[in-house]
Amino acid sequence: MNNNPLSPHIQIYNWHISSLVSISNRITGVINILTLSLICFWVCMLLLGNESYESIFNFLNSIFGKFFIIGFVWSYSFQILSEIRHWFWDLGYGFELKTSKITGILVILGSIIMTIIIYSLRGFLI
Repeated sequence: MNNNPLSPHIQIYNWHISSLVSISNRITGVINILTLSLICFWVCMLLLGNESYESIFNFLNSIFGKFFIIGFVWSYSFQILSEIRHWFWDLGYGFELKTSKITGILVILGSIIMTIIIYSLRGFLI
């Protein structure tokens, strides 16, 4: 019988808001890079003429395209707020458990609120 201690794994690990925000920050970073690549591809397609532009335009005006845009805006909002949180940590602030939980919740709720505000202002921004 092996008496070595087991490291925590997913079945017994207690999730905290900070771990959720940390993992989500990494995931949104990958999503943002992929989305920027798609935007660059879209700009390159503009060189091919109106037909290429129309296909992307029609996609972005579809339900799936609008979901894509909302997800993209949320991803960037989340990334920005999470990086601000990390910036304060780099300055040495916010390491207390209570402060860390509050800022994690603020990042999640703030990104949702920013997404709603930015998406609702889309008519004024264009």
